[in-house]
Amino acid sequence: MTPNEKTIAAFETRIRQMILRFQELEKENQELYSMIEKNEQDIKQLQAKLEQGQNDYNSLKMAKMIEITDGDLDGAKERLSKLIRDVNKCIAILSDEEQQ
Repeated sequence: MTPNEKTIAAFETRIRQMILRFQELEKENQELYSMIEKNEQDIKQLQAKLEQGQNDYNSLKMAKMIEITDGDLDGAKERLSKLIRDVNKCIAILSDEEQQ
């Protein structure tokens, strides 16, 4: 083999190695893009779940506030009724004292 033939053979070998490496990198690149796409879909799903969870939490919080308000309203009505009865008793006692 002449020196030129050796150089050409070495060049061909290097070119084949580069082609194989390029094919490996191309395959790896496709796999990485596939992973990115899957991760983006997962993120969208998780964001949707998070948003639904936040909406559910806000609804529950609002329902709890309404429930507490209703309970407070009933309690306030009871306290007010008791105060009215107490005032009526006081008026009755004062009326009795005035009559005597």
